[in-house]
Amino acid sequence: MKKILRKVALLLLVGSSSLQASALADVADRIVAVVGNEVIFKSEIDTRELMLRLQYPQLAQEKGLSRSILDGLIDQKIILAKAQIDSVSIDENLVTSQSIERFRELNTKFASKAEMESRLGKSSAGILEGIRQELRNQQMVDTLRRKKSAGVTVTYKEVMAYYAANREKIPQLPEEVSLSQILKYPPVSQENRAQSLATIERIRAEIKGGADFAAIAKQYSQDPGSAQTGGDLGFVSKGQLIPSFETAAYALDEGQISDIVETRYGFHLIQLLSKELTSIHVRHILIVFDRKTGDFSEAIRQLEAIRSDVLSGKESFASLAKKYSDDPASAAIGGQVLLGNSTKSMFSPSALRPQLQQIITTLKKSGDISEPQKIDPQQGESFYAIFRLNDRKEAHALDPEKDYAYLEELALNNKTQQIFSQWVQQLRKEVYVRSSDI
Repeated sequence: MKKILRKVALLLLVGSSSLQASALADVADRIVAVVGNEVIFKSEIDTRELMLRLQYPQLAQEKGLSRSILDGLIDQKIILAKAQIDSVSIDENLVTSQSIERFRELNTKFASKAEMESRLGKSSAGILEGIRQELRNQQMVDTLRRKKSAGVTVTYKEVMAYYAANREKIPQLPEEVSLSQILKYPPVSQENRAQSLATIERIRAEIKGGADFAAIAKQYSQDPGSAQTGGDLGFVSKGQLIPSFETAAYALDEGQISDIVETRYGFHLIQLLSKELTSIHVRHILIVFDRKTGDFSEAIRQLEAIRSDVLSGKESFASLAKKYSDDPASAAIGGQVLLGNSTKSMFSPSALRPQLQQIITTLKKSGDISEPQKIDPQQGESFYAIFRLNDRKEAHALDPEKDYAYLEELALNNKTQQIFSQWVQQLRKEVYVRSSDI
């Protein structure tokens, strides 16, 4: 909890004076702080607090959250003033991609687009712009933080001193697991495939007739994650898209729209907005294949055969995942499950959905493989899958020798945070700051 509060200032979800919750609009606003020539309003603190509680439900009963937000926002404004003086540059491509992803995450917190816009008192476009500005600010702050911590190291003596001073505060290291998976979806009927193709062809004809791609995406696209942003997927690094989609996208010129592209999900129309050596900025329209009435019997049979072959030693799980899994991302790396968009293969089971957590409890030792299980994701279509437990590390108290790498990271983070905090405190002396109780 305290860790979350410490990060509140510089890891704010949405929030700027332009994003004021409509529920707060009827309350007389007031200034709660002055930083140089800028002011901070109570409504801004309230909106940021609302967004944080939406993302972190465990903060519901936390006292002092609004004060932490205000203190962090004051520091942020001071640092941003310094960043502007130093002409700190940022990666606008990264900001765009992260903004779209953050908008999608935010959208899932509400029952509908209308509810989100009502609660936040802004249109979807306004909310997205607020997120983009906040992330630009965060990137500037992070850039300065990296500059201040560049070259900072910790010696073995410093690591052990940190451990001695904080051993009672260091929590137990949680259980971690490493998993691999093989996913199978039911086949698409010829009738459904024909219906989806007819729909995407009608949409393509509208666009060729002069209709705006983004407007059509909002109206027709069945990708819940991108439809509201006009099909915009942001900048995506090479290798992160389904091969057939990526090949078609990279073959386009900027502004060009593809022919109909088929993937496992359905039929797409792709528009290339810009292209770099290792990433592209695209938007798309998706008409999905309806597998709700699909027959899973063949998928189950195939997964059972794969499981039997692996357990008998005929073939490895990784090789069969590459051959047969319907999840391109994990199939490419032998079925390995990674945490989020990171490269971390060991993670706490709590990071997974409850259904997967339950499956993991049935896998007792490395090499165990689950029976085929039907998975019903919150978004997207259902599928069957088998999961292999690659490794499991039980929860344990930190051992300064066995867990030295983790302890060294804690000590280094602590040292860099102290250096950065001291620098911010020095900046505070150079800028007029006045704040009130909130």
